[in-house]
Amino acid sequence: MLKPATRNTALSLKDLTDARVSLGRHGAGLPTRAQLAFLLDHARAREAVWTSVDQRSLTDRLNRLGLSVVNVDSAARDRSIYVRRPDLGRQLSAESTARLKQKRTAEGCDVAIIVADGLSSSAVEINAVPLIEALVPRLTALELSSPPIVLANQARVAIGDPVGKALGAKLTIVLVGERPGLSAADSLGAYITYGPAPGNPDSNRNCVSNIRDGGLPPHEAAGIITALTRDMMSTRVSGVGLKAAIAALPESENGAALPKEPMIIAGTQSNQQK
Repeated sequence: MLKPATRNTALSLKDLTDARVSLGRHGAGLPTRAQLAFLLDHARAREAVWTSVDQRSLTDRLNRLGLSVVNVDSAARDRSIYVRRPDLGRQLSAESTARLKQKRTAEGCDVAIIVADGLSSSAVEINAVPLIEALVPRLTALELSSPPIVLANQARVAIGDPVGKALGAKLTIVLVGERPGLSAADSLGAYITYGPAPGNPDSNRNCVSNIRDGGLPPHEAAGIITALTRDMMSTRVSGVGLKAAIAALPESENGAALPKEPMIIAGTQSNQQK
């Protein structure tokens, strides 16, 4: 006969997750500490959504790494429109499109890295620079050419498609602030797409999510993104078809295929796309 769960078992579960479990109670409600923690996390989530990314500070930090930056805007003029009109956050403004085309070389480029504010400025300001710092040398080691880092204001995941097209990129890596929850308001997502073009379905993207302290560390995420990029460049496929395309490669090319990481989600419906 199974013994009922003990208090110690519940406490050990609480130690293993950031979820709200074993909060206790005070009469018919929550204890004061749990209620205050909920209000604080709710405020952090709202702040992450409604606060704009400090583009100047982000540009300075990337410049100090020796990286050049180009700033672009989506078709959403301000944060209020951006939140209410997801479709506008997926489109480039006309001025930004022209600016990117001026940066395009005759032969285009291999990889374009786009940093989009998404739905969490906190995620971008905390995690984007460490991830890029770890990622760029890995991409350079693969001998992949890339233009300046693109900082996209009021932008969602699919902004990578018009950006990639304007730059003539074979592949885009969009780093975007993920929709905050009550246990994490600073989670960054990376969406990798081969053959960026307006109208691409989400099934053509691969996602590495939960990049943050307490989730997937940036240096580990950089390794996974690099492996995905390498395999996409080899197969010219991304999204749900990538696994089958890798399996079809000759054994000599398949030896260092995509690592089996639980954080990799192929062809997901992005929170930013909704």
